[in-house]
Amino acid sequence: MSLENEIKKEGKFEYLEKGSGHPLVVLHGLFGALSNFADVIDFFSQKYRVIVPLMPLYSSPLVKTSVGNMAKHIKEFIDFKELKEVTLLGNSLGGHVALVCALESPERIHSMVLTGSSGLYENAFGGSYPRKGDKEYLRKKIEVTFYDPEVATDELVDEVHKIINDRNRLIRILALAKSAIRHNMGKDLEKFKLPACLIWGKNDNITPPEVAEEFHEHLPDSELHWIDKCGHAAMMEHPHEFNRILDEWLSRKV
Repeated sequence: MSLENEIKKEGKFEYLEKGSGHPLVVLHGLFGALSNFADVIDFFSQKYRVIVPLMPLYSSPLVKTSVGNMAKHIKEFIDFKELKEVTLLGNSLGGHVALVCALESPERIHSMVLTGSSGLYENAFGGSYPRKGDKEYLRKKIEVTFYDPEVATDELVDEVHKIINDRNRLIRILALAKSAIRHNMGKDLEKFKLPACLIWGKNDNITPPEVAEEFHEHLPDSELHWIDKCGHAAMMEHPHEFNRILDEWLSRKV
């Protein structure tokens, strides 16, 4: 059964939920399909209550397509589910949304895990978009996300190709990318008192290693863990190592 078939819909919220115990809320990135977190969901739902809310990346009005409004949606979701002492796990844009949520609703958030997070600096998705139908150009852009280009499977290329060939989706992706760049959180990092786990690919070209080092330097209670031969999506490229690091950290913190 694919993860998409397990999505629940309640009111304006769509989400996947598995397991029980301490709530681990997973926040996807800009092109983040549920499949990106398949190994994380499978592993941690055996010990924790794993919840993956879908952000309205493509369904919000354009004027509300921003990091701030995605964070507002997640905060409303956490309230709706009456979650407390939440650990937020975010990749890329999802990490950025986790930062905003933790800053604005510290009473709800216990800890956060950032991997390849925006919020300080990122190389936008190649700076340009391919013409419709140019899959090989797109494949090269997607391969930059990973250390091993083989991770950019035909299925993944087809998925992204479908998204950017939908004009409504494409303009929202561009709006979110611009919003993430404008919404710099460098001056806010000292305010975070919660435990933070940073899991970063040593070969991340999108949010390079110096971004992780800056997060680590300025977040008061943070640990930084590197994964070698790994790009921007550690949970996809090295799922076992990612899960091992996170499992050990969570066992100490929650």
